[in-house]
Amino acid sequence: MGDNLINIVESQDEFFMKEAIKEAKKAEDLNEVPIGAVLVMKGEIISRAHNLRELEQSAIAHAELLAIDQACRQSGSWRLENSTLYVTLEPCPMCAGAIILSRVKRVVYGASDPKGGCAGTLMNLLHDERFNHQCDVTKGVLEEECGQLLSAFFRSIRDRKKLEKQLKNNQTFKDLQ
Repeated sequence: MGDNLINIVESQDEFFMKEAIKEAKKAEDLNEVPIGAVLVMKGEIISRAHNLRELEQSAIAHAELLAIDQACRQSGSWRLENSTLYVTLEPCPMCAGAIILSRVKRVVYGASDPKGGCAGTLMNLLHDERFNHQCDVTKGVLEEECGQLLSAFFRSIRDRKKLEKQLKNNQTFKDLQ
């Protein structure tokens, strides 16, 4: 029975992570960094969001914060106890703080963030016992798919910048002739 329970949790985590990936793809369609999040209570998605930093020109328009805010409004409480947040990229310090303050019980993330991850990579704010709330963390769910979304997005930006530079250099060369 123990193995069956593990399989149910794993398939549930993958199901909800796929929903977070759908949100990440919405961000990508808007030329935003493709990060998506869904917040689940009692087996149901109560909020979903994706990065909107560029569109809103707001440093705090991260997928996690938007999903938490929406969930608080939906539930009528800032306490999101017994909820699980699924996010495609490991939360940053700001998002980890919001997760702690909103009392999210569990975080499931896809790709680790070596430059800003605060759920175990750079540090683990979600397990820090100095805070009045700790959060269970499951990492690496659909990690490859989540990581590929991000890698492809940043690769396309680099390729576009390289092309723009080449075009600019060609134009400068033509101007010199």
